[in-house]
Amino acid sequence: MDFTEEQLERYSRHIILPEVGGKGQKKILEAKVLLVGAGGLGCPVGYFLAAAGVGTIGIVDDDVVELSNLQRQIAHSVHTLGMKKADSAKKTFEALNPDVNVIPIRERLDSSNTMDLFKDYDIIVDGTDNFPTRYLINDACVILKKPLVSGAILRFEGQVTTIIPGEGHCYRCLFEEPPPAGLVPSCQEAGVLGVLPGIIGGLQATEVLKLILGKGKPLMGQLLIYDALGTNFRKVRVPKNEDCPVCGKNPTIKTLTDMPEEYCSI
Repeated sequence: MDFTEEQLERYSRHIILPEVGGKGQKKILEAKVLLVGAGGLGCPVGYFLAAAGVGTIGIVDDDVVELSNLQRQIAHSVHTLGMKKADSAKKTFEALNPDVNVIPIRERLDSSNTMDLFKDYDIIVDGTDNFPTRYLINDACVILKKPLVSGAILRFEGQVTTIIPGEGHCYRCLFEEPPPAGLVPSCQEAGVLGVLPGIIGGLQATEVLKLILGKGKPLMGQLLIYDALGTNFRKVRVPKNEDCPVCGKNPTIKTLTDMPEEYCSI
């Protein structure tokens, strides 16, 4: 593809980077990334990917914009209250960059539609806030061999990891089973510092761009933990579990029908 003059100007700061250049920017423009969730994490991830010129961004979310979201969910505004979050985010991202095709998917993610929704995308980004859906996303990505960039936030702490099936750990290697219901509070119950999703979402977007470009070292086999109050980062090594039920030597989860029925909904 040839760049237009407007694209040359828009992406000039990328193109002059030796690690990106014109070829790298073309890869970005041709990439297809699926965001699961258009909330605290999905908003900054989508914002940065749209700004970078990711050609196709799918957004899975069936929730609507509420006033309490606006403290941290930067793709939404008072003008989109009551609108589906996927539609609100589409409006924001396409206003930022008309090169980007944003596909709103106003569905509740579950074991019946996940494989079909994921199959046409290059990279999946997990921006959800509940454990069952994280395992659903992880297992689908392992089965489909799709790279997954996973993030999580709560109160003043955030986490990021990158999962490349067949080359390292998966989410179940880190946490084999979800914690019992009610053991870990949600952001709605425990709160979250409004700027924290921007930091973690920015890191997730960085991981996505590195995967698209094939540059740098992704967070494979590592969990990056950020403590906002202490202003520090630390990495925890996450080895691949050979007995993992989904990515191990003898997996017991080979299709999403092997998962419990409660694995659904974002």
